[in-house]
Amino acid sequence: MFFSIDPNNGIAIYEQIVRQVKFAIADGVLVPGQLLPSVRTLAVSLAINPNTIAKAFSQLQNDGIVETLRGRGIAVRGDALEACREARCSLLEDRLRGAIAEALHGGLNAREIKRIIATQLESLDGQVATVATPLPSTGNSS
Repeated sequence: MFFSIDPNNGIAIYEQIVRQVKFAIADGVLVPGQLLPSVRTLAVSLAINPNTIAKAFSQLQNDGIVETLRGRGIAVRGDALEACREARCSLLEDRLRGAIAEALHGGLNAREIKRIIATQLESLDGQVATVATPLPSTGNSS
């Protein structure tokens, strides 16, 4: 798994981590029972304050996505997949709704918006690249 953290995109860094973990679970990159790296390991890898990582992990735990396994670390919950898929769709729907509303307020009609979306989907298909930091191995992928 790779994290792509952008401190300038207007989304809190801890929230970027939460979203990316949820997206990774939704995509099957992280699987139920898999351990996440320790707060310290991930903080060093991403060059982020450990408190930020701890806040992200706490949010994931509050959301029912991960659980603490005594003596082992933090692992993906067995029932996290569907919740993560729903969260991913909800987040993307909200972002698209905002962009579409902006386009409508800017005077575009539905046909023009659909053309723009189709053009962008075609141009991005298979071409999406990110600058990312690999998730440190935990030595356990069960």
